[in-house]
Amino acid sequence: MTAITVIGESLVDIISDSRQTGPARTGTVKSHPGGSPLNVAVGAARLGLETSLVTHFADDRFGRMIEEHLQANGVAVIAGGSAPTSTATATLGPDGAATYDFGISWDFNGASLPALSAVEGSTHVHTGSIASMLAPGDKATLALVNAAREFATVSYDPNCRPAISPDLAAARTKVELFVAASDIVKASDEDLSWLYPDRTPVQTLAAWLELGPALVALTRGASGPVVLTRRGRVEMPAEDITLMDTVGAGDSFMAALISGLAQLQALGRGGRKRLEVLDREELHALVAYANHAAAITCSRPGANPPHSAELGSLTGSLTAPEG
Repeated sequence: MTAITVIGESLVDIISDSRQTGPARTGTVKSHPGGSPLNVAVGAARLGLETSLVTHFADDRFGRMIEEHLQANGVAVIAGGSAPTSTATATLGPDGAATYDFGISWDFNGASLPALSAVEGSTHVHTGSIASMLAPGDKATLALVNAAREFATVSYDPNCRPAISPDLAAARTKVELFVAASDIVKASDEDLSWLYPDRTPVQTLAAWLELGPALVALTRGASGPVVLTRRGRVEMPAEDITLMDTVGAGDSFMAALISGLAQLQALGRGGRKRLEVLDREELHALVAYANHAAAITCSRPGANPPHSAELGSLTGSLTAPEG
């Protein structure tokens, strides 16, 4: 079985709706596990990959919520650090607009050796988001990624959080270090418009491809994804669905991209050359597979990625080349 290690933050999203609801006129507060890397780990595990998550959460109420969620989805946990479990609180005002308050830390100190062992035993390593930006854990994350390249392919999703890393120049520098260390990179149009406001997102994809990755992907919400390799480009619209919300859609896309590449035997040190020569038919099937995973997630509330029984097999969807 393909072994995946995801490195990154786990947190609890707390949604506080301050609007008056019913006769009691009391708001509602809902909490659920989140964090982009955690969502990718859960998505990959649901698609049949043997998945570990190098992360941080404490032995507190929110930490136990995260641990139960990961265990229920078959994700092995390597947890370090000593700070309280991270939280992201969204407060909805009378007009439904949200304001955010973050209680975020990123440090897996104390778990470095088991984290390195997990990386060395993996076929593929994924990271991104706060874990690649926030000190002190960002440097340890990059060190693990660089160590991983000897044993595994690497993927990265910057999933930018300007409220946490507002220094644009510093953020861009860190992002490019991770892009250069990766084989597969995925970003949203919002990420790239913030990081590089003077060029289009597709121009940034092309520039990133020159830094070293074999495959770069752009998600554009309802406009659908664009994927570039040195052999070609695939673009398609998002699937037509009844939208519930977009929470976790990009993470589901990323998890399915990893799963699809595993099915194509294009992960791991031995699969790196395979990744570099995917033909147009394979690339189209891969993008459609990840696009469908994102659509399923958008069709139901919250970050709820599909299971393999819902998504099916990528290799089974390959058809004869067009033309």
